Amino acid sequence: MKIEMMKLSAIVRPSKKPVWLMFMLISLILESVALVYQYAFDYPPCVVCIHIRLLLAGFFIFACLGLCLRSYISLRFASLLALLGICAVSIERSWMLLGTERGFIFASCGFDLGLPAWLALDEWLPFLFKVHTTCGYTPDVAFGFTMAEVLLVFFSAMAVFILFLMLLVAKPAES
Repeated sequence: MKIEMMKLSAIVRPSKKPVWLMFMLISLILESVALVYQYAFDYPPCVVCIHIRLLLAGFFIFACLGLCLRSYISLRFASLLALLGICAVSIERSWMLLGTERGFIFASCGFDLGLPAWLALDEWLPFLFKVHTTCGYTPDVAFGFTMAEVLLVFFSAMAVFILFLMLLVAKPAES
């Protein structure tokens, strides 16, 4: 068991490129899936969906920083901490979306992203960040699970994985 764990920790070392490339790839895949649902399957995004897209863009940026700065332990740890924070906010946004569609959270969802005027991403990149509808439902993804449910489970699993990586960074080297 210890040997298997050592092999696993050698593969997913946060000082190695594959971990950071995986984070970048995951964020790009999730953004692509969102765009396919918007443009191919005609599911317009709500404000919470766009918040999740913005968080995924931040996830990608911090994964790029982690890739570039992975040889510095403190900066690697800071990048992982930022990714963990993004996962935490994404879990909250996914929970809000799930609660709105299931009716256990009663919240209004307008068309304002809440971004400052100097960061008008919905005007600069409307194909990606423009709100098209109010909250209320998310499409079924697979096996009867909605996008909100899948995102909640996914970001929770990512948070656990990032915590595991943070433990690997914080663990002192064994001689």
